[in-house]
Amino acid sequence: MDSNIYLLKRFIKYYKPHKKIFFADMAAAFLVAVIGMGYPIITRYMLNDFIPNKKIDLVLIFGFSLFAVYILRMFLRYFIQYYGHIMGVRMQAEMRSDMFNKLEKLPYTYYDEHKTGNIMSRMTNDLFDISELAHHGPENIFIAGFTLLASLVYLAIINWILALIIFACVPLLFFVTSHFRHKMRVAMMESKIAMADVNSSLESSISGIRVTKAFTNIKKEQEKFEVTNQEFVKARSSAFDAMGKFFASSQFITDVFNIIVLIAGGLFLYNGQIDLADYSTFIISVNMFITPMNQLINFVEQFQNGTTGFKRFLEIMDEEEETLYEGSKICPKLNGNISFNHVSFHYKSSKGILKDVSFNVPHGEKVALVGPSGGGKTTICHLIPRFYDVSSGEITIDGTNIKEYTLDSLRKQIGIVQQDVFLFGGTIKDNILYGNLDASEEELIDAAKKANIYDYIMSLPDGFETQIGERGVKLSGGQKQRLSIARIFLKNPSILILDEATSALDNTTELLIQNALDELCKGRTTIVVAHRLSTIRNADEIMVISEGKIKEQGSHDELIKQNGAYKLLYELQFRDKETHEDAMLNAELKISN
Repeated sequence: MDSNIYLLKRFIKYYKPHKKIFFADMAAAFLVAVIGMGYPIITRYMLNDFIPNKKIDLVLIFGFSLFAVYILRMFLRYFIQYYGHIMGVRMQAEMRSDMFNKLEKLPYTYYDEHKTGNIMSRMTNDLFDISELAHHGPENIFIAGFTLLASLVYLAIINWILALIIFACVPLLFFVTSHFRHKMRVAMMESKIAMADVNSSLESSISGIRVTKAFTNIKKEQEKFEVTNQEFVKARSSAFDAMGKFFASSQFITDVFNIIVLIAGGLFLYNGQIDLADYSTFIISVNMFITPMNQLINFVEQFQNGTTGFKRFLEIMDEEEETLYEGSKICPKLNGNISFNHVSFHYKSSKGILKDVSFNVPHGEKVALVGPSGGGKTTICHLIPRFYDVSSGEITIDGTNIKEYTLDSLRKQIGIVQQDVFLFGGTIKDNILYGNLDASEEELIDAAKKANIYDYIMSLPDGFETQIGERGVKLSGGQKQRLSIARIFLKNPSILILDEATSALDNTTELLIQNALDELCKGRTTIVVAHRLSTIRNADEIMVISEGKIKEQGSHDELIKQNGAYKLLYELQFRDKETHEDAMLNAELKISN
């Protein structure tokens, strides 16, 4: 009960900005319910008085009055439908905004553990169900509740004994509905989870459609999708089974009401305890009692969908946000002296990724991280802007623990260029300006020139206003990378992180981008993650990271002299390069001969 009250309080909060519409909607609903009581009341007067006493003028007056009132009810119903849905849509939009704002504040770990399609399902399907409940819920409860009470009172006025017999059957109806309601609620939650899995599978398949076509694995994707699709069918089948039992049993009880009225009323009429006019009116009026009960019964499905969706909405809203420590302050302009002091880190579901790592990066120096995949290189990069927080130890910049700074002010001082560049749908200009939304036209052009992308942009018919497609699909890998570098130039950070920024590029494009990166690194503290060791020979210091620890540390020449892991990695790459060049030379000789 306490949890239901808690849910209700959270739900009511979204009604507050729309109090005027809500109360107007309820007033209209009340009038609709009152008007609905007019027909049986007028029917009783006609059968008992007007028709037997041949008061034709009153028959016509009451008939036309009822017609006029029904016209009013038509406009009231329009008001309820239109403004009620407007209120629901506005509440849905507010919840969507709240959820989006919340998602923007959640830590990386949340997205590590939750699928994009699942989140999208909560943002769309669940919120739609909630908005429908927000609109129809109060109306249905209010109209049906009032009509039930009013019809019961009116039935009692006609014949209180018959009304009592009808009312005695109501507990049986509530017993049956409560029995099946729990199963229905569980089934609805499972079906929503299954629907979220379908969305997640669909999002993954559509995002990877080019890879699917390249590898001609359409059949495989269809098989994967069918697995989640059939799980959805199974979950919905269970929900419909529970729903069918619920509605069939409850409708059976309400049908029994009619039988009871027919038999009991017939006996009362036979014994002279009720006259024919009142008996006829009672039969008409009992449907006024049964109809709102059926309305409430039918409302249960919408109620279950809405409450289930709202619980899933609150699951996101109650997630723990990125940690802000007490006394966090605005990060000043940094010099960029980075220190890792006995830093260890592990994810929730894994063993230690970093183990007691310590190193220093002085202002303006370039440090390269090399080593096998999974060794902890990218994790080090993610810890500096606090995408994740250290498990133990501390990271300082210019002697201050980074936890003392607000997240936004810290991250504004750090620029990141990754191998997998993410570009937003929109124009080239929009994506470069993402680095600094307040940048001038001159700064935009200067950033594009420094990133060696300006000439290409100007060769396009629409220049900076060129649409790049979803995730920059209309651009090559090198063009995407240069756009990402241009927006870092606009951001103008004190610290630069290059996470395998050129590893996926061909040699010519890599050289072009490397020149842009060299320009970008000037005067900034730079941490580079690289697999191609030839690109980091000029680094001030190179660290070999493996199994979460620093295995070797020094300049290129120093590490070569140590004759350790770095030298082995370097010689392997050098040997592969020689083998490749020899193969090319042999191929050219064969062609010339």
